Amino acid sequence: MTIGETLSGVVLVGIRLGGLFVFAPCFSSAVIAPRVKAVLLFAMTLALGPGIVAHSNAHLDIGVVSVAREIAVSLIFGLVLSFVMELANMAGQIAGLQMSFTLVNLLDPSSNIETSLFSSMFQTLTTTLLVSTGADRGMISGLLRTYRAVPLGGAVLRTESLPLLIPMAGGVILAAFQLAAPLVAATVLVEVSIAFLSRLSPQLPVMALTVPAKTLMGYVVLMVSLSAWAEFIERRFSWLLDCAQVSVARMFTG
Repeated sequence: MTIGETLSGVVLVGIRLGGLFVFAPCFSSAVIAPRVKAVLLFAMTLALGPGIVAHSNAHLDIGVVSVAREIAVSLIFGLVLSFVMELANMAGQIAGLQMSFTLVNLLDPSSNIETSLFSSMFQTLTTTLLVSTGADRGMISGLLRTYRAVPLGGAVLRTESLPLLIPMAGGVILAAFQLAAPLVAATVLVEVSIAFLSRLSPQLPVMALTVPAKTLMGYVVLMVSLSAWAEFIERRFSWLLDCAQVSVARMFTG
């Protein structure tokens, strides 16, 4: 193997690894400065690239097609993993709706886009849990294992396998409702209780009591249920990580 082929292979490795910093959760966070991402990607490419090129059945002809293939692999891999953040976002939307925080949004000064307060909080908590449980290392390890199924520079997308993403998205929606289920049940119980009280005492200011009671109960349930978040998020992320590797293996041929 010539030096030129090795360098071409290392560049292709860097392109696939770079997909983590664009599409995958944690790595793609705007909190990490672009320069820091570039330094991390460069270090990872130098450390892992030569070994991948030497031990894989690689196609080392760098060009537009091979670059597009590597981007497609990292896109599918990162897209499946990003479902965990969509899970947190959807659960936050449900929690904000049940706790009467639908009008309380955060304004991103860089993009002028409003985001739900609870969605931002749930995503921040999810990111913290992923980093604390070592999910970032799991993502790197999972992406490296894709080289066994899809050789470097030789990926060919099978479009008939794209519908595999649909049941994964459905599972994420179900998981979001499961994550928010205790809070939803508690706030609904508060609404039903206040409705019964209003029937017993028509003079009761229902509108003045419902929102504070739901908010207070929501915070109590949220604090109590946070102890189970780590295991819940870790299990769902492990499932998505396995799905990401299976999806790459089924959607691409070498």
